Amino acid sequence: MRGLILMQWIEDISELEALYGTPGAPSLRKVAQKLTPEYRQWIMASRFCVVSTVGPNGTDGSPRGDEGPVVAELDEHTLAMPDWRGNNRMDTLRNIVADGRISLMFMVPGSNTIVRVNGFARVTVDEDTRATFEHNSRLPRSVIVIRIGEIYTQCARAPMRAGLWTSGDESEGLPTAGEILAAMTNGEEGGQPYDEAWLARARETMW
Repeated sequence: MRGLILMQWIEDISELEALYGTPGAPSLRKVAQKLTPEYRQWIMASRFCVVSTVGPNGTDGSPRGDEGPVVAELDEHTLAMPDWRGNNRMDTLRNIVADGRISLMFMVPGSNTIVRVNGFARVTVDEDTRATFEHNSRLPRSVIVIRIGEIYTQCARAPMRAGLWTSGDESEGLPTAGEILAAMTNGEEGGQPYDEAWLARARETMW
C-alpha cells in the first residue's frame, strides 16, 4: 500500500460535490424538524442507539440502550435520555457540556432502517426529570435533553451490506474485554477473572 503522503486527497467541497453529484430528492424531502407520527413511532420502538458528540478533545461515539424506549419524548421538539450507570469516563457528557452538538442513530433489531436525529443537547440533574426514569427505585444521575434539529432515515445499504441482522453470531474467537485489558496492562489487570467478575457486577448495577 502506498504511503499516506502519496494519496490523492480531496481538499475542497466543490471537488467532493463534483465526484458524488447532487443528492436524490427523497433524501432531502424525508427530513423533518420535529417528531412526526411516523418518526415518533419508530424512535419509541428503539431500545438502542449510538450517540455521537464533539468536544475540545475530539469526538465520541457511545452506545446507549434500555429495556424499553432508549429515549422519552418531552415534546415534539425535545427528547430525553437517562444516563444510566457505565464506566464513569463521561466522554459523552463532557462533550455535551463543552459543545452541545449531538447526533443519535436509532436502531431496531431486524430492520435495516436507521433513524438519525441531529440536534443540540444539554445535561440536567433536575429531580423531576430524573424521576420520570425511575427503575426499581433507582434514578439516573443525570439526563441528556436533546433539542431536535432534524430527523431523517439513513440509507439502508450499510446494514444490508453488513448482514447486520441476518449473519448470526460471529463473535466466537474474538478477544474479550478482559483479554484486551490484560494485553494493555501487560497482564497486571484483566483476563478471565475480570470477565467473570464484570458480568456479575453488570447484572447488579445495570441501572
